[in-house]
Amino acid sequence: MDASVAEQLREKLNCSICLGLYRDPVTLPCGHNFCGDCIRDSWRRCEQSCPECREPCPAGAEPRRNVALSQVLELLRAAGGPGPDPDSDPDPDPRAGPDPRAGPGARCSRHGRPLELFCRTEGRCACCACTVHECRLHERVLLDEERREREGQLRARLEVTQQRSTQAETQLQHLQQQTTHIQSSACTLASMVSSKFSCLLQALEKRQALALENIETAKTQALAQIQDEERQLRGHLEALTQYGCRVHDLLTQGDHQTFLQESQQLLEPPAPLGPRTPVQWDEDEQLSDLKESLSPLCGLLLEEQHPPRMPAKAAHSLPADYRNLTFDPASANRHFYLSHEDQQVTHHREPQGPARPGSFELWQVQCAQGFRAGRHYWEVLTSDHSVTLGVTYPELTRCKQGMNTDNIGRGPDSWGLCIQEDSVQAWHNGKAQRLPRASGRLLGMELDLDIGYLTFYSLEPQAQQLHTFNAFFNHPVYPVFWLLEGRTLTLCHHPVTQEAEI
Repeated sequence: MDASVAEQLREKLNCSICLGLYRDPVTLPCGHNFCGDCIRDSWRRCEQSCPECREPCPAGAEPRRNVALSQVLELLRAAGGPGPDPDSDPDPDPRAGPDPRAGPGARCSRHGRPLELFCRTEGRCACCACTVHECRLHERVLLDEERREREGQLRARLEVTQQRSTQAETQLQHLQQQTTHIQSSACTLASMVSSKFSCLLQALEKRQALALENIETAKTQALAQIQDEERQLRGHLEALTQYGCRVHDLLTQGDHQTFLQESQQLLEPPAPLGPRTPVQWDEDEQLSDLKESLSPLCGLLLEEQHPPRMPAKAAHSLPADYRNLTFDPASANRHFYLSHEDQQVTHHREPQGPARPGSFELWQVQCAQGFRAGRHYWEVLTSDHSVTLGVTYPELTRCKQGMNTDNIGRGPDSWGLCIQEDSVQAWHNGKAQRLPRASGRLLGMELDLDIGYLTFYSLEPQAQQLHTFNAFFNHPVYPVFWLLEGRTLTLCHHPVTQEAEI
């Protein structure tokens, strides 16, 4: 084929968008032809019209494949006519990235010219002809400049990658060290716990043997005392019986002279033995030492064997052991104002006056009533959160120590529940246990001194058990409360209940 004719034919078979040979040619309603991908890409970017004559195309219209033109292109390619370089990409995409063969001497697959530039807008290598046509308004740089910039970016990425690899390796080593430490620590702890439990079991066995021995000794002494008194009583009873028989014989004596002589010689009846000595046997005394030494362990047992009941308040009735309490004015902090016959306390900013002897320096107040034995239940109504309620032995210090504004549950002599806005904490012996958040408006407290537990309840919107302390209470306990400034706490009274004191 003549070169000029081939060149003219090539121009007729070029797409006016990509300026290359048609690929999958399609025809618009106006009659103009384009590459299928080119016209679709043009419609995605611009309005749906013909790029040559600007005739609008119907919305949703799909270009139709030009079968005749496709067959002509196939025949030309099969005959070796004008077309793309057989060594080049048979279906180049103008939106594709840089040609991987765009090294020295590489040529444009569309125009056959050397690739000297890089189009940053489309992200591909371009020749000078590309810059005149489709890349005319795009951002372009020399290939060497683009490569240097890309190499700089890749080196920076490589450095970041190496840093991250080093960091990951360091973290991996740290995790491996933690694994080794945890395994070693767990092994050591297991050995230590086993050893401690072994010692504890031995100590418990010795304690058990000693307790049983003490019980047996006390039993022997008590029984010996009883047997001794039985012998005395039996001897006394025998003497009384003999004396009674002697008197009876005299009463039946018929001879007056004999009766008078023998009755004159008869002695007085045996004297009474006097008051009995109480038997030395006290179950509480036998268990007192055990209660104190085994209190923590017994707490675990009590928790399983004697679960506290839910208060009868939940059943819309009052329990028989409900207590009407009042505050002790002598114990109230000087910022506390008592009212409603000492049933309500309010924390004010301004103090009432100087502190009274025996009053709390802390923001606390104690109830006038205390309990030594039995089961007791009472309820309080709070105006807001930031209050603490609990029970304490009489030895609870009134003085402020350190930065704490309360000491309920800070030592071994008190137990407390602290209601905050976002948390609830149970305090005893300086240790806090965080509990789920609960309503702190209407609260109930149940104390059983015989079994040994103290339970706190939230009663609104429904009865809910908050926490239970298990302990043997060795001294009388008093309800005690702490309030933040501006808070009010009321002891709930019910007329059907009765007061209970020590």
